[in-house]
Amino acid sequence: MSVLSGKGALVTGGSRGIGKAIVERLTGDGAEVVFCYEHSAEAAQQVAKETGARAVQADLASKADLERLFAEAEARLPGLDILVNNAATAEAQKLIADVTDEDYERVFAVNTRAVFLATQWAGRVMRDGGRIISISTLNTQVPAPTLALYCGSKAAMEQFAKVAARELGGRGITANVVSSGATDTDMLRGANPPEALERTPAFTALQRLGRPDDIAAVVAFLAGPDGRWVTGHNVNATGGMII
Repeated sequence: MSVLSGKGALVTGGSRGIGKAIVERLTGDGAEVVFCYEHSAEAAQQVAKETGARAVQADLASKADLERLFAEAEARLPGLDILVNNAATAEAQKLIADVTDEDYERVFAVNTRAVFLATQWAGRVMRDGGRIISISTLNTQVPAPTLALYCGSKAAMEQFAKVAARELGGRGITANVVSSGATDTDMLRGANPPEALERTPAFTALQRLGRPDDIAAVVAFLAGPDGRWVTGHNVNATGGMII
């Protein structure tokens, strides 16, 4: 029997990159998975076809879409055992002086409010012994110019996990964060020039960019039975990136 047989999981942002790798790993480990996507319908349907997971379109900035996603997960899954808060936006990479109200509202709606509401929902419906795992970034520890919204929104999410670990621990529910380093995704390549990516491996102990499945493996550990005694932690999955 697979380690996650009989478990139900919701993964936000599962059509590409790290989210896709997480859906593939959790379904491969036996879980039934619902995942959401915003724009990448064709990619999402391909992931669903390959893994047997259920794809649901949702804009996580919309509370109505979030509620519909939660309802779909409750209807489709045997129960909620695993929540992976993966979806995020890295839009509005601007100097603080140039950030608009619209920039702020959009980034915090997706990266922060959606994670809070998903964690709140999970606290209400998750079965005892469940897992809440949120994907953050090394940039909360190594901030850089133009990343104020991204870093700030992710830092808040990290605190949600620490508090949830305290509040839900009595039910055997763990809450953790996985902070990825430079991981080879469309988002990373879209935000960095090729020459910067060529230099990045020199700053990691393992001398390469991360792969989405590297992050998915850490998530799988935390989601599985061997992760039962780890909670309230921020796990750096960076390949030993020097900070």
